[in-house]
Amino acid sequence: MFSSIDEVIERFAKNNYIASRRIATVIYLASSLKKPILVEGPAGVGKTDLAKVLAASLGHELIRLQCYEGLDEGKALYEWEYAKQLLYTQILKDKISEVLTGAKGLAEAVDRIAREDEVFFSERFVLPRPLLKAIHSENQCVLLVDEIDKADAEFEAFLLELLSDFQISVPELGTLTAKHIPLVILTSNNAREMSDALKRRCLHLYIDFPDRKQELAIIRLKVPEAADKLAEEVVAVVQSLRKLDLKKTPGISETLDWVKALTLLNVQKLDDELVNETLDTIVKYEGDVRKAQEELKDYVRRVRARRGADATGSSDKDLLN
Repeated sequence: MFSSIDEVIERFAKNNYIASRRIATVIYLASSLKKPILVEGPAGVGKTDLAKVLAASLGHELIRLQCYEGLDEGKALYEWEYAKQLLYTQILKDKISEVLTGAKGLAEAVDRIAREDEVFFSERFVLPRPLLKAIHSENQCVLLVDEIDKADAEFEAFLLELLSDFQISVPELGTLTAKHIPLVILTSNNAREMSDALKRRCLHLYIDFPDRKQELAIIRLKVPEAADKLAEEVVAVVQSLRKLDLKKTPGISETLDWVKALTLLNVQKLDDELVNETLDTIVKYEGDVRKAQEELKDYVRRVRARRGADATGSSDKDLLN
């Protein structure tokens, strides 16, 4: 576990994650108070990576539940291995016949079979899903409930028992309590509003797009082979695009993908031709591409005015450099 906020920052840095003091404070408090964290923010800002790095920093297993519309308890908690139950039934059919020997009527036969329910409805026939794996883990783990906003409100309500008492009720097995309370990270892209009941059980953390200085530091950490000039220009362009009303605003992940692609192409600095050729790396919808192209034209004009390019005769191709 962490002994201080500074230790959180240091351990995260060793795992290539730049944690602000605000993020580190929430992580430290959550681990000390054994409280889940609800991490909200736009897509691509590092919410999922936060859980991965937390697990790596502590040497814990990461158990991930990816949420989606229609997710129910069976897919998140456990399923019965019906094929295995059927196989055991076939193997033990002689023994079952012995149990039924002498039964006077169907009702008595059913009663005798019912008394053996615990044989076939026991943990040996349970196929654990992420939530049950976290409950049964022999060591403390990190449980990532990713994109909880995509799941239905009914599933969110089901999670409340886990987040309140770290126990889950299974009709056939009773109440299962966690051997070790997991560190729980829930992420949300704000596709829908989370309930007050869920928020009340969690510490809250909002991660927004980084500013220019932070994003440049992330690039230098994650893609150290990228040229300094290229990194600065990419950040300038991406920061400009984020001011637009796009269907999908480019996140840090798109910025890193773009820098990696340009570095792979041995690019040392940007020009407008390269930007247009690789724009699909950061902008994912055709309508957004057109908006981005218009913004880049305006960006070139602004740079030209700032540098006095009309007087010097610089070409548009040079204005991104």
